[in-house]
Parts: sequence; C-alpha cells; structure tokens
Amino acid sequence: MQISEIQVTPVKPNNGLVAFATCIIDNCLYLGSIGILTRLDGGYRLTYPTKKINEKQLNIFHPITQEMGKLLEQKIVEKYKDVMKKSNDRHNQVRTATEHVYHN
Repeated sequence: MQISEIQVTPVKPNNGLVAFATCIIDNCLYLGSIGILTRLDGGYRLTYPTKKINEKQLNIFHPITQEMGKLLEQKIVEKYKDVMKKSNDRHNQVRTATEHVYHN
C-alpha cells in the first residue's frame, strides 16, 4: 500500500481540531477531509468524514484494519509536523528580519 501526495491544511485550533489532510492511495484513490486532532495525552489522532442523514451518522470512508489506520496516522501526522515546522521556521525568519529592521 502506497500513500502519496499528502497535503495538510492547518486550521485555527477548535476543540482539538488542528488541520485537515488529503492523500492518495496506490495512485488511484483520493481520500479527503481527514481531520487531525490533538490527543488529551499528547500526540494526534485522525478522524474520517461522516454524513448525517436524519439522526443517523454514515461513514464516508475509514480504515478497516488497525494496520492501515496506523499507517495513515503515521504518514499524515508526519506531514502535519513537517508543515508546522516549516511554518514556524518562516515565521521566525520574518520575525528576525523585522526585529533587525527595527533595531537598526
């Protein structure tokens, strides 16, 4: 199973939700609207899209095996951390440049 083209879109944190992710499985299946949430004990967990019809929640998709769930979580959380690190690095570069301008 190959998971590729993972994209992460951070959002303003809300009830533990910190981002949404998309990915492609085996170059033929697109999965979107995967929620990335913080765990109370640290770390992250994924949630998968559902649709509410009347009073019933229907799953759009989700991993069937624990192995697949762990693989998706590992790859997506790894990408999320990378995106956040790059975002923080850019923020720090801008802040340092701004501080340099104001101190000169």
